[in-house]
Amino acid sequence: MNIVQVRNIKLGEGLPKICVPIVGSTKEEILQQAEEIVKLDIDIIEWRADWFDGVFDAEAVHEVLCALRKLLEETPLLFTFRTAKEGGEKEISSSDYLDLNRKVAGTTLADLIDVEAFFEEETVRTLIKLAHEKGVKVVASNHDFEKTPVKEEIINRLRKMQELGADLPKLAVMPQCKQDVLTLLSATLEMHEKYADRPIITMSMADDGAISRMVGEIFGSALTFGSAKKASAPGQWEVSELKQVLEIIHNRLKG
Repeated sequence: MNIVQVRNIKLGEGLPKICVPIVGSTKEEILQQAEEIVKLDIDIIEWRADWFDGVFDAEAVHEVLCALRKLLEETPLLFTFRTAKEGGEKEISSSDYLDLNRKVAGTTLADLIDVEAFFEEETVRTLIKLAHEKGVKVVASNHDFEKTPVKEEIINRLRKMQELGADLPKLAVMPQCKQDVLTLLSATLEMHEKYADRPIITMSMADDGAISRMVGEIFGSALTFGSAKKASAPGQWEVSELKQVLEIIHNRLKG
């Protein structure tokens, strides 16, 4: 298993790292949230730019990135435009999606960008290549808000993300029953033990899936998402509680 290092954070060893999203609609809201989140015991901050009213204005996006980079100092920043079809706030064309992420990666103000793995393969491969040329890491993501695929499909999707060259494959699914949560965890463990050569990120959403956000160290998920105030996905835990549970599990595993 290769470790992925982003600034001073090493993903793939020790406790699962905690990422907290910023979901403001204006520059002022975004920076206010960032000021609050950076004080917390977290590892990565995600800017969910699909919430931002000015996301299609390149200059406005650059201004926010500059301000965030200054405020966050050495805390890694993940830039994410989540498309509407995967649970995001806005629709976006293929060309705009490519252009937005290309420009953000080019600034190197964000340490990671999120690329939806099944957006369009040519676009995905192009963005991963461009990001890596700039030294920016890529989270290849897929979100299923309707169901939990069968175990084999979960593994296939994660392996595809790895084949595309993503640094961190990420899959989030919606459970329809508690058995679905076990399916996600079992698939994560098999992927981690048999196929993964890099850290992976998985989670089962909503209340039933909340346990999956806490047991990544056992099953092989390297990062989990928590909330400071407003959650960006169903089932996210508040950061301080999440950190406490992760530490308890980590200490018990160490014996």
